[in-house]
Amino acid sequence: MKDAFGAPQSLLVLGGTSEIGLATARRLIARRTRTVRLAGRPSPALTAAADSLRALGADVRTVPFDALDTASHEEALGEVFAEGDVDMVLLAFGVFGDQARDESDPVAAARVAQTNYTGAVSAGLVCAGALQAQGHGSLVVLSSVAGGRARRADFIYGSSKAGLDVFAQGLGEALHGTGVHVMVVRPGSVRSKATAGLAEAPLATTPEAVAGAIELGLRRRSETVWVPGSLRMVMAAVRHVPRPLFRRLPV
Repeated sequence: MKDAFGAPQSLLVLGGTSEIGLATARRLIARRTRTVRLAGRPSPALTAAADSLRALGADVRTVPFDALDTASHEEALGEVFAEGDVDMVLLAFGVFGDQARDESDPVAAARVAQTNYTGAVSAGLVCAGALQAQGHGSLVVLSSVAGGRARRADFIYGSSKAGLDVFAQGLGEALHGTGVHVMVVRPGSVRSKATAGLAEAPLATTPEAVAGAIELGLRRRSETVWVPGSLRMVMAAVRHVPRPLFRRLPV
């Protein structure tokens, strides 16, 4: 159950090495979250992430989870919920891919789509069912502004996030009135290890800023969160720019 400050007492992060996921966990632990489960492929990075959160005083355990192995999701995630109620699930896994390479490598392109969309649909439905069965909880889904309109620079990644975004919105409608809260988070470009070396996009943000927006969104029980908030108006305008003009914009 959530505490008096509206923070979840238990957290499951799907994508246990995600910088946004870990920044969110740190912020929530400071707000009295006590139990954290980090789900991801076993690796030194996942172990180190768990150790870093234990140092903050939380009960942390890693959970073997592979977004691409959808057949294993029900069993792997079901074991987490079998331990006790989960107040919040953060769906934070995903891959950027390499647009230039993936355009000429359909297998690699499909892997981006399968990870970001198919894997998320599977894991999202498993967690949604478990949250509904316990009668409460929040499912927070990391989408992206890249899904708001197709861009030449990242349309493979963007299309996977567009699909995920619509899925999460629809799931929120399906769960409305059940006690389960679904929140879609749409960050702009996030300064992280994954984007190191790339030209910084306008209105870029940080994992810590996204974590702060997630915490605020939880308290407000928001359904959609933009990070930074100004992106809401920017994207509302961008969607209506004629395609010939949009092609000339530095986006």
